[in-house]
Amino acid sequence: MTDTTEAAPDQAAPAAPAAAKDGGKPRARRIGLWLLAAVVVVGVAVWAVFHFLLATPQEETDDAYVAGDVVAITARDPGTVLAIHADNTQTVRAGEPLIALDPATSDVALASAAADLAKAVRATRSSFTAVGANDAEVAQAEARLAEARGDLARRQGAASAGAISGEELSHAQDQVRVATANLALARSHRVQARNTVEGTTVETNPAVQAAIAAYRRAAITMSHMRITAPVAGVVAQRTVQIGQQVAAGTPLMAVVPIDRLWVDANFRETQLRDLRIGQPATVTADMYGDDIVYHGRVVGLGAGSGNAFALLPPQNASGNWIKITQRVPVRIMLDRRELAANPLRVGLSVAVTVLTGDQSGARIGQPASAAYPALPDAARDPAVEAAIRRIIAANR
Repeated sequence: MTDTTEAAPDQAAPAAPAAAKDGGKPRARRIGLWLLAAVVVVGVAVWAVFHFLLATPQEETDDAYVAGDVVAITARDPGTVLAIHADNTQTVRAGEPLIALDPATSDVALASAAADLAKAVRATRSSFTAVGANDAEVAQAEARLAEARGDLARRQGAASAGAISGEELSHAQDQVRVATANLALARSHRVQARNTVEGTTVETNPAVQAAIAAYRRAAITMSHMRITAPVAGVVAQRTVQIGQQVAAGTPLMAVVPIDRLWVDANFRETQLRDLRIGQPATVTADMYGDDIVYHGRVVGLGAGSGNAFALLPPQNASGNWIKITQRVPVRIMLDRRELAANPLRVGLSVAVTVLTGDQSGARIGQPASAAYPALPDAARDPAVEAAIRRIIAANR
């Protein structure tokens, strides 16, 4: 009994520290949770301060795509394709040849027009000469009439004295009537000749002007046998083949000027309130990732949502109507230098962020302006005008 009673205190002694250890674990856990909660609260507060108070107002969307002009190359006159100077994916400069059509028929038409112009100049020159000839004819008819009247006056005096017969007097009167008719006819011819050339020169005569217009038309048709690039860019959608007979208006290929691309960002209608023309924007393309950032500016907002211009617009008056947040395209023009350093392609997906802090710009688009310089007027080609002047000078 003595040994058992003395051993009990020794066995109970180690249990006290264990109980103290178990009681400290919940306290430490509570302290850790409070510290974690404090860190979360502080993080949320810092994020709220930077997001709502210090961050620049902006609107973002990833419903955005690269867009650009797709310049259609079509045949303006019928012809047979003799050569193709550019193919898909190749770059061309403005004015470089793309397609050559057979010029045989147009060359013949131009030569015929040149001959018609020469004939018109010669005919007009003859008309001017005819006016002088008609003036001489009128003068001659007037002299003959004066002579006939003088003969009639003398015979009338002689007839009163009984020196000539009545038949001779009647013959003299007939001569006066014939001379008067001849004078009237000559004057009519002079008026007709003058009406042909009066108030004009050889160059401004209507017949010559018509021939000049025909020559220009033939020259224009001949120029259409050589199809050139209207803008610089990359060739795409080539469908024409060597030897193909093409009609006027047939699509042959397209040229995409990739240095003049823009982004159509489709923002939700709830994001449009603060968007203004001229606001800066940043663009990242899925093609390059976030490492390359393009900079641009807002240049215009669409005139309506995509549904409004769809082929089959929605009928909201129907019974099964469901309200859907609409999107409106916003055009963002990109920096051409950045496009040259990292080219994009039409149709690529991009993400857009527009900084809306500056709201001094307009809400509607800018006034219309020419995106590209006007093409040269084929009807006033200096070489054609020089050829016309040479033909006129050679036949005057």
